[in-house]
Amino acid sequence: MLNLVKKVMLTGVGLAVMTKEKAEELGRELVKKGEITEKEGKEFVEELLKKSEEASKDFEKKVEESVKKVLARLDVVTKKDIDKLVERVASLEKRNAVGGEKQE
Repeated sequence: MLNLVKKVMLTGVGLAVMTKEKAEELGRELVKKGEITEKEGKEFVEELLKKSEEASKDFEKKVEESVKKVLARLDVVTKKDIDKLVERVASLEKRNAVGGEKQE
């Protein structure tokens, strides 16, 4: 029974947003029903939280990659692109100021 619950919880869509309270609540419920021991319950909660954190990071990474791909396809200017231009303009202004041709 524990393995079935683990599989369902670990593959569930909600894993990425599982809170510590919800994981502990599930663990207590399984202990109360006699499905697992208290020790197994604590291990189960720790495993759920670990997997939840991993799933959250993985989800965030996938979303970030997808957004980057969409922005690249749309040819949208990024903050990084703007920062490069600001640096270039500052460098050119500095070069002009050193040459005595300061422009405003």
